[in-house]
Amino acid sequence: QLQLVESGGGLVQPGGSLRVSCRASGFTLDYYAIGWFRQAPGKEREGVSCISSSDGSTYYTESVKGRFTISRDNAKNTVYLQMNSLKSEDTAVYYCAAILDLRITTIQAMCVPTDYSGMDYWGKGILVTVSS
Repeated sequence: QLQLVESGGGLVQPGGSLRVSCRASGFTLDYYAIGWFRQAPGKEREGVSCISSSDGSTYYTESVKGRFTISRDNAKNTVYLQMNSLKSEDTAVYYCAAILDLRITTIQAMCVPTDYSGMDYWGKGILVTVSS
């Protein structure tokens, strides 16, 4: 079965850290750009961070720059999002998505898409709660 599986979510205090993982099952991530997206209650889905497969270029939304780091380990078929200095406003369901690298012109285009349905694969999402 071709799918993306997220893990590592949970409850963390403000200022804390969490690393979430996105593992591909049934296919290889070698040729896919991977992105992390989130959706908070009552808010629209937003692109958090994306990483290409061709040159490793990355994109971060402004609110997470300097706090979040995206990385990939193709040998493990996994992409990670290290989240530091977490804030209550980071609370959301986090989803990972994959799109063939050749289908996007820039990595920003993946993270700020005109149509979320254009992704090749989506994970089911995991909850990250930042609260004391």
